[in-house]
Amino acid sequence: MKLRQWFHDTFDDWWFRSLIGPAQTKGAVQGCDEGAREQWKRDLENRKRYTREQREQKRLAREGR
Repeated sequence: MKLRQWFHDTFDDWWFRSLIGPAQTKGAVQGCDEGAREQWKRDLENRKRYTREQREQKRLAREGR
């Protein structure tokens, strides 16, 4: 019984994934509503801003300021 369950858990999922093809990310943001899209853009900008600030802090530390 355990072998049968393992077989179905493993290969049924594999078979299904082979039918639907690889994961697609192109246009993933366009599939949501306007509010979610704007929030995603704000979040992305905040992440970029944080990265820029971290780089600047590291640069200043290297320069000894």
